Amino acid sequence: MPDFRTDLTAPIDLGAHAEGTGARRTRRPVYEDFLPPCNNACPAGENIQAWLGLAQAGQYHEAWQKLIEENPMPAIHGRVCYHPCEDGCNRAFVDSSVSIHAVERFLGDKAIEEGWKVQFRPKPGGKRVLVVGAGPSGLSAAYHLARMGHAVEVFEAGPMAGGMMHFGIPAYRLPRNIIAAEVQRIEEMGVKFRFDYKVEDLIAEKEAGRFDAVFVAVGAHIGKKTAIPARDAGQILDAVSFLREVEMGNAPKIGRRVAIYGGGNTAMDAARIAKRLGADEALIIYRRDRENMPAHDFEADEALAEGVKIHWLRTIKSIDQTSFTVEVMRVENGKPVPTGEFETLEADALILALGQDTDTGFLRPVPGIEFKDDGTVVVGADMMTGSPGIFAGGDMVPSDRTVTIAVGHGKKAARYIDGYLRATPYSKPEKHQIVGFEGLHVWFQTHAPQREQPHLSAEEAARVFDEVVAGLSEPAARYEAQRCLSCGNCFECDGCYGACPEDAIIKLGPGQRYKFNYDLCTGCATCYEQCPCHAIEMIPEQ
Repeated sequence: MPDFRTDLTAPIDLGAHAEGTGARRTRRPVYEDFLPPCNNACPAGENIQAWLGLAQAGQYHEAWQKLIEENPMPAIHGRVCYHPCEDGCNRAFVDSSVSIHAVERFLGDKAIEEGWKVQFRPKPGGKRVLVVGAGPSGLSAAYHLARMGHAVEVFEAGPMAGGMMHFGIPAYRLPRNIIAAEVQRIEEMGVKFRFDYKVEDLIAEKEAGRFDAVFVAVGAHIGKKTAIPARDAGQILDAVSFLREVEMGNAPKIGRRVAIYGGGNTAMDAARIAKRLGADEALIIYRRDRENMPAHDFEADEALAEGVKIHWLRTIKSIDQTSFTVEVMRVENGKPVPTGEFETLEADALILALGQDTDTGFLRPVPGIEFKDDGTVVVGADMMTGSPGIFAGGDMVPSDRTVTIAVGHGKKAARYIDGYLRATPYSKPEKHQIVGFEGLHVWFQTHAPQREQPHLSAEEAARVFDEVVAGLSEPAARYEAQRCLSCGNCFECDGCYGACPEDAIIKLGPGQRYKFNYDLCTGCATCYEQCPCHAIEMIPEQ
């Protein structure tokens, strides 16, 4: 078959899309909006393509305002989100995905540096809403509810806002001044915070404060334990407590050799912090292989680069003071099984990084609320619990546990809470069809690889708590934004306008796109073939 992207003399064969031209037009072109895969993959529901389009034009303030319509904390997300949007980016089929998180961080940092304020018009007739928990989900819900015109108060058991962003993510990944700046912006919108206040009786708090609805997002702050036979065990810590104590300036003495039990991102962070605290050796013990570990690949890469050792396919069977007996495992059908082969490892302290549980016991007296066996709270598609007017989200409900998912829960809950309070139930809009790479016509693209973010050297990073990854410069961020292919949505490139042999396409002006003059259109589909982003579809004539 000839390549129509390079051979312009070849006859067009559009298969199911067209039947060619002739005396009677059988199919006509129409402009359509499709869903880009980056937008579809974002747990926070960002309109990534829209703010990237503004950023590539240098309209950074407008890009930031568009971004925060969905996500109130871009400077945080640009650092800690695992960017599933980039996994779905069609640009990867050309060279490499757009570094969306790096552009998001650039916009978030620029907003902080220049003191940009949220532009919004709250709707009148708002109600009073209590948010329990000032982690990412609670902050997101409070922000969106304030944008919608509601009076919001946040009760937080800890001394500051941020939740696990503050106590679970090390400062070398997320500087504390960034959290403070993003939270301050939410506070400036009118959200009130009450710290060092733990809610024990939710119904009493709701009634005393005359709140019309409640969103509970207390996270998962309790480190999981495991039963390991120990004759005379040394120091054993759970990773959540370890990270919290380090953050509060009370780092425990862990000795020269530290073992970390687990294979998730928290295990990687605990090991890297142990190195920064002066441990000569930090070794991770994990019962699966690298291919099946829950930690992200880059987290393991950075840990290994900083001198952390990882013992794959090992499980701790017993402890005798500083000696650990571990059994070698093998993977069968994706599951670890014992081999009967044992080894001995030495460590002065053991940090358990086996996941977290949530403390939802204070909700058990509330009529109608149901729980899973692990203590997480059951919610409906509208994020409401079984008790009318009480919603929940974040790590305390059954879901994957990431900052971005928690923020998405907060936004989603805010929309349903707003509908509940205004007696106009929120209805989620239907998604457009996703456009894949096979639907694009990227004949015009040249090789333009992704800009790398500067990093501290592994040797320097392992000695300090300074931020390891730096942001992009303005030219690099704009270049990165300009790599976006605008999948599925017209960006007014004039390709169709210039290609139409019948002058059947009418330009409507900047931002207004185009329309077809069907009296002139022959249905030849040249516009369809020329459209780089698949914003034109050929449909049968009626």
